[in-house]
Amino acid sequence: MNRKQRFAAIIGWFVENRPVAETELHYRNPFQLLVAVILSAQCTDRRVNLVTPALFERFPDAASLAAATFDEVYPFVRSVSYPNSKTTHLIAMARKLLADFGGEVPSDIDALMTLPGVGRKTANVIASVVYDKPVIAVDTHVFRVAHRLGLSDGKTPLEVEKDLERHIPADRRAIAHHWLILHGRYTCTARSPKCAECPLQAWCRDYVSRNTLLPHD
Repeated sequence: MNRKQRFAAIIGWFVENRPVAETELHYRNPFQLLVAVILSAQCTDRRVNLVTPALFERFPDAASLAAATFDEVYPFVRSVSYPNSKTTHLIAMARKLLADFGGEVPSDIDALMTLPGVGRKTANVIASVVYDKPVIAVDTHVFRVAHRLGLSDGKTPLEVEKDLERHIPADRRAIAHHWLILHGRYTCTARSPKCAECPLQAWCRDYVSRNTLLPHD
């Protein structure tokens, strides 16, 4: 099976069996999603969803967060990973968002990446989820799943992103990010992948290679 055929089979399965797939982060507007995605770096969505309600109640918009001090924000996020740096990033992000974009979250990926705490993955998530841009954010789950399935051999997230975007139609890219990340989060897990129950095993390069019997001499 070549890569084009593998993409067609896997995307076809998701289209038929997972017509709805979306972020598990809780948010009500682009600003809240931006904050949540920044907090989610190397942290679970479950943990982020536990801390954001109180954070959003206290700092509902860029203006209120931009006016806050480190000591005012830190208690709300101290239970997430790297709380010191994320507190600093959130305040700096809000101040730049207010100064450069009038407090509105931009849709342009390059503009998003000028915000403190926002890398390409975060920018792609915002552009895809909020503005339905045809881009795919590659986090650790997507990177792992793409390699195991045989969808990419890219050595960097950007290389994997380009491989996925090259083979996935533009109108499927926004949801494809969620297909892959949720598959990696719940089935194709890092340490103990649930291969026996995986519906994609017939097209998975790793599974097939590990379970192909070599002929006897």
